[in-house]
Amino acid sequence: MKRAALGVIAVVLTCYAHAQQYPAKPVRVVVPFPPGGPVDIVTRIVTPKVGESLGQQMVIDNRAGASGTIATGTVAKADPDGYVLLIGTTTTITVSQNLYRSLSYDPLKDLQPISRYAEVPSVLVVHPSVPAKSVRELIALAKAEPGKLSYGSAGPGTSQHLAVELFKQMAGIDILHVPYKGGAPAMADLLGGQIVMTIEPLNTALPQVRNGKLKGLGVTALKRLPALPELPPIADTLPGYEATLWIGLLGPAALPSQIVNTVHKAVVTALQSNEVRERLAAQGATAIGDSVQDFSETIHRDTRKWAALVKKMGLTLA
Repeated sequence: MKRAALGVIAVVLTCYAHAQQYPAKPVRVVVPFPPGGPVDIVTRIVTPKVGESLGQQMVIDNRAGASGTIATGTVAKADPDGYVLLIGTTTTITVSQNLYRSLSYDPLKDLQPISRYAEVPSVLVVHPSVPAKSVRELIALAKAEPGKLSYGSAGPGTSQHLAVELFKQMAGIDILHVPYKGGAPAMADLLGGQIVMTIEPLNTALPQVRNGKLKGLGVTALKRLPALPELPPIADTLPGYEATLWIGLLGPAALPSQIVNTVHKAVVTALQSNEVRERLAAQGATAIGDSVQDFSETIHRDTRKWAALVKKMGLTLA
């Protein structure tokens, strides 16, 4: 009995020692989408600064597929030593469990929230060939030609998918969904006219609207955005419509509290950098850096919100 107790104490002390030394080598940060998309852009602005605060390199590992569930599942099952962390989003963390019939992990039980990097509103954008000049005109066009308009997303269950499906439901219209394996290829086809619209996070939509390659019709926030003050909220046409994307850092559920606190402190420090905040603002993103508890509460609140919406829409994926 005494020997068993000593063994437990030894394990605890060893874990504590590792946590105290953390990080002793580079940290891998898994991004569930390809390079170049809105989530990747925010990740690459913030994560290197987090690494500077930790005193170790943060290696970004893009692992696209299955709307982020592959990458998320990989981190959920990783050793909880702090050397494999995850970039999570509103959809990959709070929507997937309600959208997919079966997942190999439970986002609420198998992942440890650390802190949100930023929040990004989105923009309803259309190809210049679309004759609509407003949200109201787009809805009228879709009603006149049911199923003819097409929109792209980074994949089923992603922010673009859910934002447009919410838009469709509230507007009472039929638009064809074309899923891609990430935001970048979807944007490429939208610019090329293979699809004609999407609701895209502001940080990737903004450059295309400003250079005239896409037309912005409305924003998903409840108020006009400083970056695009000429665009009204979609809610002006569809009262109550709102859809924003948050991007945050998580780890495996059993991550020691010392490591969670160490990484959290590094994230907050990184987001206090004027350089980081200005670069995020230029992308239309707002720096957050909330507490572990606040992040956890946000996840639970958004999970309830999207669960109700997914059920109402009848959306289910294999």
